[in-house]
Amino acid sequence: MAVRTPEERIYRAVMRVPPGLVATYGQVARVAGLRNGHRQVGRALRALVDDGLVPWHRVVNASGAVSLRSEDGSAEREQRERLAREGIVLDARGRVPLARYRWRRGLGP
Repeated sequence: MAVRTPEERIYRAVMRVPPGLVATYGQVARVAGLRNGHRQVGRALRALVDDGLVPWHRVVNASGAVSLRSEDGSAEREQRERLAREGIVLDARGRVPLARYRWRRGLGP
């Protein structure tokens, strides 16, 4: 069996998150086997070329907020639009209510 790079493990973990749910950077890091790897998840997702295979928009920070990915805010708008198309409704602060939309199966706490 081939050894996967951390980035490959991150992308595979993100691909497990079903439509209509989200995971946090820390959750993805745990699934990918990266101890304290939430920043590494962020870097991997920022470097990702959006080919439509990895649903990067389903990853939010620990408070449910969309993290900054671009200077002009276009990636953040795109992420919010993609989440809305999947039926995820943001709260008054513009955050994903994690109690409602966090994917728990296979991800731990």
